[in-house]
Amino acid sequence: MKINNETKVGALTALAITLLILGFNFLKGKSLFKTGNFIYAKVKQTKGIMISNPVYINGLQIGSVYELEEANKNIDTIIISIKLAKDVNIPVNSIASIKDNPLGSASMDISRGDSRVYLKNHDTIPTLDNPGMIGTVTAKLTPVVDQVRLTLQTLDSVLRNVNGIFDPMTKNNMRDVASNINRVTASLAISSLALQSMMNQQTGALGKSMGNLNTFTSNLAGNNEKINATMANLEKSTKNLSNVDIDGTIGQLRGTIERLNTAVEKIDSKEGSMGRLLNDNQLYDNLANTTRSLNILMDDIRVNPKRYVSISIFGGKGKKEYLTSPLPIKDTIAAVTMK
Repeated sequence: MKINNETKVGALTALAITLLILGFNFLKGKSLFKTGNFIYAKVKQTKGIMISNPVYINGLQIGSVYELEEANKNIDTIIISIKLAKDVNIPVNSIASIKDNPLGSASMDISRGDSRVYLKNHDTIPTLDNPGMIGTVTAKLTPVVDQVRLTLQTLDSVLRNVNGIFDPMTKNNMRDVASNINRVTASLAISSLALQSMMNQQTGALGKSMGNLNTFTSNLAGNNEKINATMANLEKSTKNLSNVDIDGTIGQLRGTIERLNTAVEKIDSKEGSMGRLLNDNQLYDNLANTTRSLNILMDDIRVNPKRYVSISIFGGKGKKEYLTSPLPIKDTIAAVTMK
């Protein structure tokens, strides 16, 4: 029997389509015949999980999503078929949850339990509705957004009340206050510039003071040996002063002062020669008269020396009268000059 070309083309086309379907399902991880180990999970929300998405336990992929189907016509529960690629023991108290990924595809994560009884083929694993990262952020931000909305409403009410309370005079006063604040701010800016100028390292007063302080410190460091020697001498002098018998010295000084006081009292009491000399007026007058007479005698000797020393072969001249009072100082100097 001879097969025409149209039949051959049709058969080849059907075979190619069949191979394409089988290859596409194979690449998706779904075989034509449902073979292997399966477990099921019932969820309320798929959260973007699709067929062939991975299933992990402790970060290790142990299977993939094989099929998604609704449990009933209301689609309030979705059954996820999980094909296990590895022969692993999953405790019956393990919990499966869907993890959404904003940057990639979703996946299923199984939190391993501690039971010694393990799931069998075609068993159903318990699930937990995990809100995911976006759901968690949304759940946390929702109360904050509500609070912000309520705060904005309250602030709007307050601003309306404030706007109703402030009359034109109050508003003018507020403008004056704002103007004063601007002037104060300008003054602060000027003060800041002055402070910056003062703190300038080269030209500021504070910089010069710091330079003088550094110079003084350098001088101290340069004269450290002299300062140490001075301090040592001061310490030695203090030690010597502490060893001096100050009480004995003060006692001797007190005795000397007492003796001096006794001598002064004796002088003041006209006892002894010194006391009589200082307190007896007659003695003073006699002493003054004696001094005057002595001055007269000395002047007479200088004026009339021949009266006291006379050497003459043929007789001397008549002697002048004796002086009865001292000569003036100029006459005494003239007489001495002529001699």
